[in-house]
Amino acid sequence: MKIRFKMIIPVLLLAVFSCSQKAEEQKQGPPTSVVHPEWVKSATMYEVNIRQYTPEGTFNAFAAHLPRLRELGVDILWLMPVHPIGEVNRKGSLGSYYSVKDYKGINPEFGNMDDFKTLVRMTHDMGMYMVIDWVPNHSSWDNPLIVEHPEWYEKDSAGNMFSPYDWTDVVQFDYDQQGLRDYMTETLKWWLDETGIDGFRFDVAHQIPIDYWNDLRPALQETRADVLMLAEAENRALHEKAFDITYAWEFHHLTNSVAKNEKNVNDLREYLERWAEQYNENDIRMYFTSNHDENSWNGTVRERLGPAAEVMAVLTYAVPGMPLIYSGQEAGLDHRLLFFEKDEIPWKDHPFTGLYTRLNDLKEQNPALWNPGFGGDLAELPSDNPQRVLSFTRQTGESEVLFVLNLSQDDINVTISGLEDSDVFTDFSDNQTRTLQNPTFDLKGWEYKIFYR
Repeated sequence: MKIRFKMIIPVLLLAVFSCSQKAEEQKQGPPTSVVHPEWVKSATMYEVNIRQYTPEGTFNAFAAHLPRLRELGVDILWLMPVHPIGEVNRKGSLGSYYSVKDYKGINPEFGNMDDFKTLVRMTHDMGMYMVIDWVPNHSSWDNPLIVEHPEWYEKDSAGNMFSPYDWTDVVQFDYDQQGLRDYMTETLKWWLDETGIDGFRFDVAHQIPIDYWNDLRPALQETRADVLMLAEAENRALHEKAFDITYAWEFHHLTNSVAKNEKNVNDLREYLERWAEQYNENDIRMYFTSNHDENSWNGTVRERLGPAAEVMAVLTYAVPGMPLIYSGQEAGLDHRLLFFEKDEIPWKDHPFTGLYTRLNDLKEQNPALWNPGFGGDLAELPSDNPQRVLSFTRQTGESEVLFVLNLSQDDINVTISGLEDSDVFTDFSDNQTRTLQNPTFDLKGWEYKIFYR
């Protein structure tokens, strides 16, 4: 019998309309009014670190990689902040991308506004979409807003502006100020209208009052109806009226702990069960094994995941959500990129290029793996080794994908039950057809099997 991780709260049953012709279907769980753009249904996101991507570190140099990324199967490019970087209290020689000096400007390190617009057009011409990183919580100390609108910044007990945390190169905004809210909203609309980008990734979105986000989405939709909003936050309330996507931070940390044998499959199973209760089936979570923060500050994929790196990458595609690839991951990036200095990605041939290409194709071609609001539920299949193995299907209509993941370092033998006698699948590893009825697998440590139909 299939054990489904799905919402079971009928009191909150809500009809959720989506652009995927599912308007008539009801989705269970906490309420949401967010309708995702049709173009995100099967999308994978790719985070671009312009500074470190090429020797030149420019938009124009990065543009040469667009055909490769399209071939990789990437759908959405997320560019880290493209704005000029503050010089006062700058960290390192080049500074942090997240210390914004001018919200309508372009970092001259990367090129100019015309170069950026050309990159946006080229991205669209190749069938991809672009979102840019937006820093709403703080500005650099030499942003003109400091002088023009000092009332837009928070003050300490002595009446002085201050930095959040140990981010000494930036100063904290005050969202109690309506003028600041209006400025941010109008500037965001300006970027949509002026450059043709498709949306935004909002830095430390949990630091901003939710009512601002709830007002922002309809305001942005006046300029672009199918705008995409991604929050660097893990807060279900952000999905109710504002955001398409939030970070699955807890899941990420759990995978790191499982790889270090500090946690096991039961911890992941408990997370998935809790996720199914707390989130709506329409809510898109973003799953990843790395990003700019993780790579620079917490370690490379190899450092954190070791031999589990491949199966954990597969897991980010298997669970209902949108996978993220960080710059260089497809080339097996095993280097902590410096954050405030030039530190070029060492591009090389690596098996992960083929892995990500095939996973992106699997996701694109199988509606069962499409993103929440469009794809299939996760239904666990019983096994005789539940402490080490996570086995489940995702299914919608005639599309079904089966995952059997050994999330341990041990070589094991495992039998999966719950499949029908006539269940015929294609093996992801060799594209051969298999009939699976209570199949038994010998799996090496961190090995996995994928079957689809």
